Amino acid sequence: MRDGGPGTRIGAMKKLFAGLASLLLLAEVAQFYLAASGAFDSAPIEEAFSPHRFLGYLILFSAVVLVVVSAIARMPGRVIGRTALVAGLVLIQSLIREVARSFGEGSETGHLIFGVHAVNGLIIVGATIWVVREARQIAWPRTELSHATRS
Repeated sequence: MRDGGPGTRIGAMKKLFAGLASLLLLAEVAQFYLAASGAFDSAPIEEAFSPHRFLGYLILFSAVVLVVVSAIARMPGRVIGRTALVAGLVLIQSLIREVARSFGEGSETGHLIFGVHAVNGLIIVGATIWVVREARQIAWPRTELSHATRS
């Protein structure tokens, strides 16, 4: 069984990939919570957004690791590519932040550019949802035999 079926080492890696992708999605949802929490915190901006920034770096690391795991698990190219897209978009988050800061913390241009940070975050979540959905379908395929057994 070298096809990556459920009983193989590759099959186990595909399940691991699906689980890690699900954890990444959960971390991204938590990231939105931390962003909102920081926005309404009375502490200075750097301090208020510290948990959001820390989790962002953790998400970046996790997304890069997930790309490697997707390749090791021999996921289809479309899944590896979309996983790499997620990692790239997460990396762009820091770039957006720095470009916005270069225009000044309180400037209108900085605020407009920083708005792209939130939109990019939504795109990241959407792409991750796609990866999770595909990964689960690949890791736990529905066969006609399993449908017949359940009926």
